[in-house]
Amino acid sequence: MARLRHLQAGADQVQARRPWLAVPVATVKKFGEDRAGNLAALIAYYGFFSLFPLLLVLVTGLGFVLAGHQGLQQDIVDSALADFPVVGDQLRRSTGRLDASGFALAAGIVSAIWAGTGVVKATQDAMNDIWDVPMRRRPNLFVTIWRSIGTLTVIAIGLLVTTLLTGAMGAIGTSFVPRSIGVVLSGVVNVALFLVAFRLLTVRDVRIAQLLPGACIAGLAWVGLQLLGGYLVAHQVTNASETYGAFAVVIGLLWWIYLQAQVMLFAAELNVVLANRLWPRSLTGDDRSTDRRTLRQHAEVEERAPDETVQVEFHDESDGEPREPAPG
Repeated sequence: MARLRHLQAGADQVQARRPWLAVPVATVKKFGEDRAGNLAALIAYYGFFSLFPLLLVLVTGLGFVLAGHQGLQQDIVDSALADFPVVGDQLRRSTGRLDASGFALAAGIVSAIWAGTGVVKATQDAMNDIWDVPMRRRPNLFVTIWRSIGTLTVIAIGLLVTTLLTGAMGAIGTSFVPRSIGVVLSGVVNVALFLVAFRLLTVRDVRIAQLLPGACIAGLAWVGLQLLGGYLVAHQVTNASETYGAFAVVIGLLWWIYLQAQVMLFAAELNVVLANRLWPRSLTGDDRSTDRRTLRQHAEVEERAPDETVQVEFHDESDGEPREPAPG
């Protein structure tokens, strides 16, 4: 045990002196302290149920726009929808063409707004937790719904642009160069989309430059997960579906959404660590100033009334006396 503690202390000193190690360590540690894995699971839960109304709106809307253009409809189905992770191939085979139905479009829009508001609200709560926004400063229900609708609009525009880019590259050709250009353009759009979403999803006053590192990671990871999803469809899910039926599709889709939610929250945690300089963090349990500042911010999140103030003291284990007085 003594040797293990010695090795742990040595590793702690090594990472503390190197920002390229200290920043990831601090991000992972804050990710665990914020229980971001649980928050990602909640986002994935709402995201799974909001996905199908969005697909209904997409398919039906394109059916109206592209009515009478069967060839172009088939190009969109084969390119854009086929690239949708896990279920894209099955959507392409089951749809075959884009049907235009007013009732389906109306039902899809209402369902998408209702379900999408839930996933955006869950993401707002997660972002405010990550940025340590006190409960008393968080928006009320009406402001939350308004911000959710605004964020949904941004996401819808981003998805539409990405779909059009994918469809355009698919119409140009399926060789390496058009597909590479489509991937690069999609990555740029995704980075911009996450940059705007990160700004809208928290009430903390944050500069755009402070959100750029996480937006780059989240946007590029989204492209990578799309490619990974396409690979799984082509090489794994298709064969698994013959044996396990719908279970393979559902499990794969939930896994993909949950992984993307985790990556997004990890990127947001990185933004917080960089913006507030919350590194280096201790690996041995000895509180550094950044550890104390981070834990203090976690406690201040529980301020729920305008006249409520949460204060934190750190005590020395040897004598029980305060090691650091509470501020103010």
